[in-house]
Amino acid sequence: MVQPLRPLLPTAPRPAKDTPKSRRTRNRILNHAARLIREIGYSAANNAVIAEAAGLTRGAMLYHFPTRESLVVGLVEHLSAQSDALFVDAARARAPGADVAEHAIDAYWHLLHSPPVIALRELHTAARTDPMVRERLAEANAAFDRAEPESVMALFQPGSTPRSQAARDMARFLLEGLANADLTYNSEVRAKRLIEMLKRVVHVLNRKGEVSDIWPD
Repeated sequence: MVQPLRPLLPTAPRPAKDTPKSRRTRNRILNHAARLIREIGYSAANNAVIAEAAGLTRGAMLYHFPTRESLVVGLVEHLSAQSDALFVDAARARAPGADVAEHAIDAYWHLLHSPPVIALRELHTAARTDPMVRERLAEANAAFDRAEPESVMALFQPGSTPRSQAARDMARFLLEGLANADLTYNSEVRAKRLIEMLKRVVHVLNRKGEVSDIWPD
């Protein structure tokens, strides 16, 4: 008797081999993905566009990142590692005797405009309406908010009081908001003015200045 054909069961995607060549290809994909996300945004930088930019066939792209989610997971890890390295370098670059808070503010403002952080900011924008991206960013966001000991964000590390916590949060979130702001005129002058005022406010919160110093006449 002829046995009836059985339907083929779906199989899980085969993970890419962890070889030097595979790692180089994977990094090439992630670097092109990060660049495209910075240049054209998350939605436009789909897997097909990324594969073409990386000089890969669709099959080669699927071999390394079989789903959009797997690409996002790899990209968050890739960008987080790159930005973490920049933050550690910035924290260590403080000149002897330089004001800790002022160095942290200047360093963070600079880092917000670095390529990996710009790409992460684009992912954060996408996460507002994409639950998958939001979920994949959650762990990285939590780790950043805690601030690794050698990270430049540790220079804002809050003490045990709400006052010190507020100083860190105000500096961080004002700078992040300013980086996303659309200043239509005198943008450099206005941004510099806000950053200098922020430094004075943080000094006051850190008990290193008077309220009258925030906006001296």
